[in-house]
Amino acid sequence: MMRALWTAGSGMKAQQFNVDVISNNLANVNTVGYKKERAEFKDLLYETINRASLLEGQGKPVNIQVGHGTSIAATVKNYEIGNLEKTDNPLDFAIDGEGFFMIKGPTGETVYTRDGSFKVSVADGGKRLTTSDGYSVLDSNGNEIIIPDEVNLSRLSVSPEGDLSYIDNSGVVVPLDQKIGLVKFPNRYALEGMGKNFFVPNSATGAPVPDDQTGVKSTLSQGFLESSNVQVVEEMVRLIVAQRAYEINSKAIQSADEMLGMANNLRR
Repeated sequence: MMRALWTAGSGMKAQQFNVDVISNNLANVNTVGYKKERAEFKDLLYETINRASLLEGQGKPVNIQVGHGTSIAATVKNYEIGNLEKTDNPLDFAIDGEGFFMIKGPTGETVYTRDGSFKVSVADGGKRLTTSDGYSVLDSNGNEIIIPDEVNLSRLSVSPEGDLSYIDNSGVVVPLDQKIGLVKFPNRYALEGMGKNFFVPNSATGAPVPDDQTGVKSTLSQGFLESSNVQVVEEMVRLIVAQRAYEINSKAIQSADEMLGMANNLRR
């Protein structure tokens, strides 16, 4: 009977974690570029009470086994592209493809994001393209993007490939000789979230590869933002399933406790 207590307890812990993941998805339903997560589980060790064996056509064709519950295996992000929301803001960009923007992080390291809601801040010789927290957006060479002071931001233009230009007062398109940097990862599912919509790579992701060196290239849509890909109805259904699974595991613990109480009272 003790096995039932520990097994059901592992189920409660797993479903609590599942609810935590679902809650985070629902909390980020309006976060730009957010990618929903899914908890994955695996079963624990099995105790073999009687092993299957056949000798000259006789014996047991099946095993008698009992498991010891479940454990958390991984949290996997779904990188399906969210809906593109039209903003008409020339500093808003949505990525169509698997690319990531490069950002100069808080300590000078390069971090990555799908959030293209950019702003500008004052810099020497112009305006620096930044995130809403003031971190610099990097170009394809890893340098900060500086927009000259004479450029009217309403006339700023970014091609689908990321090349920056502007239209001067005479209507001529003037290139800025800078390109918004986009990269891909061999294994983007291993990227680690660090908050503020930022990701950092590790040994499992592989080194970042410039997007223009890959087979299927990503493109930018200016004046659009990528919405979160969280589907509220889907998450609510998963939440109900997790709640019911948690509840039935707690009932199993309660039933096992009652059965142990009955066994203890047999001599009374």
